[in-house]
Amino acid sequence: MSAPRVTTAPKVVAVTESSPAALSGLRSGDELLSLNGRSPRDVIEYSLLVDEPELDLVVRRRGVPEPMLVAVHKEPGEPLGVEVSSAVFDRVRTCDNHCEFCFIHQLPKGMRRSLSMKDDDYRLSFLYGNFTTLTRFTEMDLERVLTERLSPLFVSIHATDPDVRSGLLRNRRGATSLRWLGALLDGGIEVHGQIVVCPGRNDAAVLEDTLAGVLDRYPGLATVACVPLGVSTFSHEDAMRPHTVDEAAAVCDLVERWQQVFLESVGRRMVYAADEYYLMAERPFPPAATYEGFPQHENGLGMARAFEAAFGGDEHAALGVRPGFFASVDGAPAAGYRSTRQSPHGARGTGTPADGSDAGATAPVAILTGEYGALVLAPLVDSLGREDIRLVPVTNHFFGGNIGVSGLLTGTDLAAVLADQPEGHRYLLPDSCLSEGRFLDDLTVADLPRAVEVVPTDGLSLRRALDGPAPAVGRAPDASAPARVPVTLGAPR
Repeated sequence: MSAPRVTTAPKVVAVTESSPAALSGLRSGDELLSLNGRSPRDVIEYSLLVDEPELDLVVRRRGVPEPMLVAVHKEPGEPLGVEVSSAVFDRVRTCDNHCEFCFIHQLPKGMRRSLSMKDDDYRLSFLYGNFTTLTRFTEMDLERVLTERLSPLFVSIHATDPDVRSGLLRNRRGATSLRWLGALLDGGIEVHGQIVVCPGRNDAAVLEDTLAGVLDRYPGLATVACVPLGVSTFSHEDAMRPHTVDEAAAVCDLVERWQQVFLESVGRRMVYAADEYYLMAERPFPPAATYEGFPQHENGLGMARAFEAAFGGDEHAALGVRPGFFASVDGAPAAGYRSTRQSPHGARGTGTPADGSDAGATAPVAILTGEYGALVLAPLVDSLGREDIRLVPVTNHFFGGNIGVSGLLTGTDLAAVLADQPEGHRYLLPDSCLSEGRFLDDLTVADLPRAVEVVPTDGLSLRRALDGPAPAVGRAPDASAPARVPVTLGAPR
């Protein structure tokens, strides 16, 4: 017998001025106990309910002893004008796998509790692009996904051999749970796959077998990403280690060989190697056209080529970064990556200069970035021929290991580097390392010893920030901007 569903009420955290919600008297802090007699389990169901033109809301308000009835009248499809506190109102389906390569197991002690939550929830896969192993997926889940067309979904494959997969997940259900992947594809759901490639475990011949299994059993997959594992100094798994240069090159070769096989068999390349592999192998990135529209751009596949194109002025390549890793449980917007994105046409100034003065428009510019980001940005900056622009690579001492992506930069490491930088310069920081204005170590830009200009993580925004005048600093971040996710040039796996 299954446990009863535990549901908490959606809590209003913001009400848009002059919206139907505001005109009906809803306030921030109100709890929505029911909408037209139903208590939604998640923001997906909530969104369907608030789409109705006539809404009867039962509301619990602090200081009011009894629940209130609030009637809302609006046009069909008109937004209610309410932002709620989370994406899931019942319990997030947590992960019961024990993967050796799981990055959450590699977090140091003392970090925010929400960052340690492992989810394996298909709803967060739909909303945020989180990858699910399907080991906790059920017939009821399948029925809902197919009925409500919750697409796309993102599935961690890792291996198609049942024994290898269950061993990697350390979960016997890993041997059989990919049957749900077949059912989703048969039902017409768009699914993107991911393989975290671990040296000596599922690379080489095992990876070859996995891609053959994908072609044989799951040819309907939209894409498959081959990504390297991140190994921090806090890892306790002796078998997990970074790739060597030769191993990274072997993954690139294998993927490119299989791209041709898929191209001939299903008409598209399907499988891609993460940008990190080309950086580790010291190879040039494939041409932008080979990424076929960058379908897994936010997972580090073709992000460098898209950034390069956008930096050169191609507005269509200014893809930015969408929520995913960590964001779904830590201050993420309820609508996930389907919420309104921040405009890529300008930087956002935050922080307060240590000397109390703003950097002028002609001040030298420093671009703060991770070690991998510096490799991508160096030729782009050099192409400008400007002596007033420099890169400031920031080594990730906080996590250590092979963690070099810009999105995992912490306030601690940034503060240490900025303390040695001159005052009066402009410092540009990618927004991918912030979630609701906070770094992973809970510091904010206000804690940094120099003012920074937070720039959307795409090449067009960076180029405009470099070419335009410095924006005002000392302002708070735009409260409507969504949470940002650390995935620049690949998320931790």
